Amino acid sequence: MESYGLAEAAARAGVSPDELRDLVDLGILQPDAAGRFTEGDVRRVGVIQGTVAAGIPIDLLANSLRDGRFSLAFMDDPAYDRFSSLTTETFQEVSARTALPLHLLFAVREATGGVTPTSEDRVREGERPIVTLLEFQVAHGFRPLTLERNLRVFGDSMRRIAETGGDTWRAEVIEPLFAAGKSGIELAAASSEVSQGMTELDDEAMLAIYRAHQARVWTGNIIGASESILAAAGLHSRLEHPPAMCFLDITGYTRLTQERGDAAAADLATSFARLVERTSLRHGGRPIKWLGDGVMFFFPRPGPGVIAALEMVAGVAEAGLPPAHVGLHAGSVVFQEGDYYGQTVNVASRIAEYARPGEVLVSQEVVDAASGADVTFREIGPVELKGVGSAMRLHAASMAG
Repeated sequence: MESYGLAEAAARAGVSPDELRDLVDLGILQPDAAGRFTEGDVRRVGVIQGTVAAGIPIDLLANSLRDGRFSLAFMDDPAYDRFSSLTTETFQEVSARTALPLHLLFAVREATGGVTPTSEDRVREGERPIVTLLEFQVAHGFRPLTLERNLRVFGDSMRRIAETGGDTWRAEVIEPLFAAGKSGIELAAASSEVSQGMTELDDEAMLAIYRAHQARVWTGNIIGASESILAAAGLHSRLEHPPAMCFLDITGYTRLTQERGDAAAADLATSFARLVERTSLRHGGRPIKWLGDGVMFFFPRPGPGVIAALEMVAGVAEAGLPPAHVGLHAGSVVFQEGDYYGQTVNVASRIAEYARPGEVLVSQEVVDAASGADVTFREIGPVELKGVGSAMRLHAASMAG
């Protein structure tokens, strides 16, 4: 295992040599006979800093470590190599070396959950692969603004994945060990045994899910490129197959979850999320974001979107939830930072607001693009919608037959 002298270890941990000596004097860190520190020691410094910042006195922590009530020995586990130490390069130096703008490099730190750095702050080891990717992308014509947006979306998505995984670990590993009366030392040993077996599998599973999503998105890009080529040759019109935006709302859903208590509300939210997500995915769509009492969906094809909406309304009723109401509109959309924008989105939202409980309302554009779908439409006449300039022809959808 690689080891470092006091000055280098302190630099990698982002503390002064004197601060590192203080941790040794307290018995929190124990260098080897030659006075050298391991990468695990560097990680422990960061954990100690976070613990002290959370309000636990360092003397109390040191006493607990000496008495064996608590242990940080598990930080030597290779699973914790994701606790990244500092390099010798500052952000300013990396910018000069790579020609990447500072604002893009700052976004790397922000995407990994850190506060916005200064130009003189040092880059972390774990940030280097991200910088290498950005350097390659910029060299091949990618715009820094687009890459910064990508970083923010990736960072937010990965943060949610990490937080969900952390909650699962606490609920399924840590809390049962506490409940079984395990000491701090026993808890660390037992949890380390699980982490050693799970970390690599967890990484592989996450990568497998990501690659499956990539395959789906890349297929969409291939189809889009094919459509563009055919459209340029005058052989195909992309307007024949506009995407659809869908809004599903449940009146009083937030109030209902609050009334039923935290545990019941969590079960209800999970059931609702599972219902709408599985139904939308089955028909080629996907939920984009959750909006308090509802969800916004994207469907590449309006016909399957209408069927999905009807099934979701029926499923919500069967689940014992208050009636849902849905609005769909088809047309061009703008995709940016993991979200969809534009007039099509706004109109779909207004249609959903107009729909009555248990009703799926769609625009004329959806009806025109949904030919062949196993649904029927009943026109309810021109309707004035809030925020929409002219009256719209709306239709109530139902399953054929």
